[in-house]
Amino acid sequence: MCPTPAPDGRHWDGSPRALRRPRTLRVTTISPSRLLRAGQTGRCRHCGSRIDLYPRSDQRPIALHPAELTVTDVPESCRWHLSGGIAYPHGDNSAWCRIPHAVLCPHRTPTCQPGPRLEAIRRQLAVHTRRLIDTGALTPAPPATPQPDAPQPSGPDRPVVQLLLCRYLAQQRLEDLRCVAQTRHRHRCPHPVLAPAGPTGMWKLLPTTARHGQLALPDALMAVYDLGHLSYGEQLRWRTQRCPAHATAPCAADLALVCWEPFDPLLHAAHIHTRLPHSSPRPHRRG
Repeated sequence: MCPTPAPDGRHWDGSPRALRRPRTLRVTTISPSRLLRAGQTGRCRHCGSRIDLYPRSDQRPIALHPAELTVTDVPESCRWHLSGGIAYPHGDNSAWCRIPHAVLCPHRTPTCQPGPRLEAIRRQLAVHTRRLIDTGALTPAPPATPQPDAPQPSGPDRPVVQLLLCRYLAQQRLEDLRCVAQTRHRHRCPHPVLAPAGPTGMWKLLPTTARHGQLALPDALMAVYDLGHLSYGEQLRWRTQRCPAHATAPCAADLALVCWEPFDPLLHAAHIHTRLPHSSPRPHRRG
């Protein structure tokens, strides 16, 4: 007696097989953050521990410990909660909260008085860091020696950019700004934000103005990469850190945080340059 194989789409007894179609991961249009969950994880460059990156209400990123802790183990000044993909300080009246990684990082000095639970987590992270160093998976970075007066042939390492009537401090050079959108293959787009054939900004010496409620700064000029003469759509493309191909694709989610930080002349005084770069930024061609 030869067994009869079950037809496609049915079990061995002939009952229909329920096939589940994979759903496409999308971001709602009313979400305050278009960053996917896959783009919020990273590794601390000092200890190698896993961290979760979230934007704050002031558009600045913060690294949080991936696990939730009870509010009784975390000091009140170190409690954070998430709402709509945005990190907010203090708790949300629940029994759990998040804590910044800087409080638990064994490479840094705690910013608050840690309790027994936090000290135990710091010891676990320290053992994990030592294991990564011993196996060669982590190489501690040497202390950097800043040279604010050193000339840069293609602009400063962290330039100040003016767009949409605001000034932002970039986390890297303009040539290295990479699109944060997700491709169809669920990878990050490899194209730069600085389009090879598109309009570019201009380096200008603009006054160093203080923000509202701060002390007045000396009357000085600083090098700013001005994009104010471009169209609103082009400036918005720079603000969302997308290449020209993904600027018109609102359905594409982000796989990384944008590298813009609101510029504060008092906090970012080390990144103020009083001389214009020798040349304009040029995008890197990726083969």
